[in-house]
Amino acid sequence: MRPFPKHLLSTFAVLAAMAAAPLAAAQDASVLRIHGTLSVKKADGSARILSQGSQVASGDTLSTAQGSYALVRFRDGAQVLLKPGSAVRIDSFSFSDDKPQDDLFSYSLLHGGLRAATGTIGRRSASKYNLATATVGVRGKTFSVDDCVSERGDACAARDRAIYVQVTDGDATVSNERGEIGLSAGQVGLIAPDQRPLFLNADPGLQFTPPPTFIRSVMAGSIVNTGRNLECAITR
Repeated sequence: MRPFPKHLLSTFAVLAAMAAAPLAAAQDASVLRIHGTLSVKKADGSARILSQGSQVASGDTLSTAQGSYALVRFRDGAQVLLKPGSAVRIDSFSFSDDKPQDDLFSYSLLHGGLRAATGTIGRRSASKYNLATATVGVRGKTFSVDDCVSERGDACAARDRAIYVQVTDGDATVSNERGEIGLSAGQVGLIAPDQRPLFLNADPGLQFTPPPTFIRSVMAGSIVNTGRNLECAITR
């Protein structure tokens, strides 16, 4: 299998490098960078357009519009980069430096794709990610998930209807009701509906690169829009 492209590894390196940035402990996560539009649907059904610096909590569903990217950082240092047209629900999050026995991190990719760098929970415990056709347990550093079951446009159009999990660093366990496989760095798993997870012997070509302005703002640590004052409520 071909090695992962250098630009993808560089993106993950940037994510990891930003893990030392401060984050208010009042919420589970914070929006670090946005290119385009990121919205949140709260557990009570209310919805808002978010800005850089917006706080995120368990029960929230985050959605990027088409052509939009968003980088979210959790209190344990984990970071998630959402690709355009994606939605992720934060199911549960619990973290305390001195209480590893209480570690809990679970979220669901509803559609689209993401790239993630794990934080303290992923290193000392295990993070769980729920997908359309499988559950992924991750103990390591960086990985990506693309849902080509719910989405069939663009990059997914010429690929099998499945979830694709790629591990860049560390390891992951992918399981569904049909079976389980373990993935190590450089390996790719394919999880099709009603089928046992399989190893993929070729790169599926689902990598993505955010716009240069987004990458430059991450590397420079620049803030364009900050905080709740720039959020906008969505009413119907």
